[in-house]
Amino acid sequence: MIQGEDPAAYQAMLKRVSIAVQPKDFLDEIWVRDIVDLSWETFRLRRLKAGLLNTGLGEGLVSVLASLRYPKQASLADHTLVERWVNGDGDARQKVGQRLTAGGFSMEEVVATALSKNLDDFERVDRMIASAEARRNNALRELDRQRATLGAALRAAVEEAEDAEFTDVVTGAAANGSEE
Repeated sequence: MIQGEDPAAYQAMLKRVSIAVQPKDFLDEIWVRDIVDLSWETFRLRRLKAGLLNTGLGEGLVSVLASLRYPKQASLADHTLVERWVNGDGDARQKVGQRLTAGGFSMEEVVATALSKNLDDFERVDRMIASAEARRNNALRELDRQRATLGAALRAAVEEAEDAEFTDVVTGAAANGSEE
């Protein structure tokens, strides 16, 4: 867990997966924990990606507002307006919306600009997500493989026990060929 994450949400996820999988032994429990940890890591990385985008919106907005000016550089007033916008000031949000509309832009261009300015970070996080998902999928396959192996061993043991139970035992009399 890292600061800001909800341990109760993690425990709830672990419980739900454990109920679904119904671990049969200690090894199953290890695989379940690995699967939950890797799923949790994937969710964390996706939140990180959203956070990167949200924190980059101010920078993206400054760039878009600067493109509306000649020369193409943001003024101190632009920076102040963006700072107020980032802090949730309703008046600043309205002014930004008006300026974007007047310039033929929307928030999509702001988001695109924020994304392009942080593209290397987004790509790195995407690779980390793909890696966590691949490791989780490998753990799922390993759990399936372990259960299949255990199931085959159990079936063989049961069949062997059934064969032993129903094997005719030759009595001494029958073995000698004499009838009494």
